[in-house]
Amino acid sequence: MPPNALADLADETLVNTVAAKAAATVRFLRNAARDYAPVVFATSLGAEDMVLTDMIAREEIPIGIFTLDTGRLPTETYELIAETERLYGIRLKTWYPRHDLVEACVAERGINGFYDSVESRKACCHARKVEPLQRALAGNTAWITGLRAEQAATRGNLRPVAFDEANGLVKLSPLADWSEREVWAYLRANHVPYNKLHDRHFPSIGCAPCTRAIAVGEDVRAGRWWWESPETKECGLHAGNVTPLRRTGS
Repeated sequence: MPPNALADLADETLVNTVAAKAAATVRFLRNAARDYAPVVFATSLGAEDMVLTDMIAREEIPIGIFTLDTGRLPTETYELIAETERLYGIRLKTWYPRHDLVEACVAERGINGFYDSVESRKACCHARKVEPLQRALAGNTAWITGLRAEQAATRGNLRPVAFDEANGLVKLSPLADWSEREVWAYLRANHVPYNKLHDRHFPSIGCAPCTRAIAVGEDVRAGRWWWESPETKECGLHAGNVTPLRRTGS
């Protein structure tokens, strides 16, 4: 079942719940812009990220939006970047890997060496994602993510406000308590664009070589680095130590 089918807008309870959570999330974002300026939002163009992009853009909240172009994203992700920029009249700040780090990684481990070991996969992720993220976050007080607690075993203890020790700034996850169904109800109710791979059973989308469709009943992140165990399925962007903090605006 495509995830969009989860969003039954005839379900009054669902619609009311999403409306209340959306209002609370907008308040959270406004408070974040006030309390942690400068603050930036890192979008990978996933469903959750499109919820936050819609809120930030439509409400004109002063939060910068950026994305990481690893050089190996699916065509559908690039198409969504272009569609998002047209719809909201914005330009996403795009950060790219350092060519020397990518060249060194490929020279040492091979063009698709990430399939060979967790170590090699993490080395690729570091060159293409983690190092560019570090540059993107430099000089900011906080960064916002579209993480949800129920997405994966590695995210079960996710908190809305935490200190990201690896990057040295506050990390905010406004959708931490949202369900997948609520995310898709918001997208559908507000006519928000999304990656067309979602309709082909790709609930979680990263680089093309490391993402596959999932089967019925599989975990939503089963298609990411599917050759690894669930406990290692983080690229390094969200694997650092974090310390829970008081919720912003409370």
